[in-house]
Amino acid sequence: MTAADRIRAVFADAGCTGWLHARRCDDSAAEISVDGRDRVVMASVYKLPLFLTFCRRIDTGAIDPTERLTVVPAECTPGPTGLAIMRDPVTLSRRDLAASMMTASDNAAADVLLGEIGLPAVHALLAEFGLTETHLIGGTADLHRTLVRDTDTHTTAEAFAALADNDEAWSVSAYDPSYTSATTPEEMTRLLSALWTGKILSPNQTHEAQAVMRNQIWPHRTASAFPHPTISVAAKTGTIGIIRNEVSVIEFPSEPPIAVAVFTRAARADPVLPAADAAIAEAARIAVTDLRRPHLEQ
Repeated sequence: MTAADRIRAVFADAGCTGWLHARRCDDSAAEISVDGRDRVVMASVYKLPLFLTFCRRIDTGAIDPTERLTVVPAECTPGPTGLAIMRDPVTLSRRDLAASMMTASDNAAADVLLGEIGLPAVHALLAEFGLTETHLIGGTADLHRTLVRDTDTHTTAEAFAALADNDEAWSVSAYDPSYTSATTPEEMTRLLSALWTGKILSPNQTHEAQAVMRNQIWPHRTASAFPHPTISVAAKTGTIGIIRNEVSVIEFPSEPPIAVAVFTRAARADPVLPAADAAIAEAARIAVTDLRRPHLEQ
């Protein structure tokens, strides 16, 4: 049984459809793909190319990362983490805003940064690296407006409550890669590999971007498959309704880093689905185990 076959079985056992692509961050052509070139919904994974565009702007001198901004939570995009849950105006630097976006998947921080950088700059970065299947249609606020419209509700909270009802079969545009921000697993591992091999950013910004990604706070997906202190997991999650994703780079000592992108769509709409989260972890573990090579074998 191949690694791809075992990964498909993991997704089936968890009651979800899954897509995966994994590759070593070196010159190797080795890969593992489970429909890895199909287009999939990004959800908050869109914050990764936004973050890299922000870092590229620092490299070019177009943005001062230490400049401080004041954000009013009441005027922010809603979200369960970050600035949106604060009660009072928050003043922080742009780079701390970006860190909150990546480590806690802060929706408000992401929309502030996207408003400053603009979608064309993100698309230009993606085009530069040939990521033709990856396209962002907007930020989290745009997605929330679409959800409210598609569920015929009045607020974001009402929309998410409607999506969580297993007695309804919602066909919302947020679940369709033709109508929302989308990518392919293969393009996400290509982007991660380019970051880890220093092809996107300066050495300093490469180091900074990797460090931010290693500080993601969520331990329940890919990181749960690698609970050892000597193994580093740098990642970005994406979640909306039945969609649960994670793109990550796993680093073992004295081995090439391995980029893994896992995207899933669950059969159930429960807000918490541990089986789907565990499937992401196990699928990543299988792929990484199959691709591991000591540097001496390179």
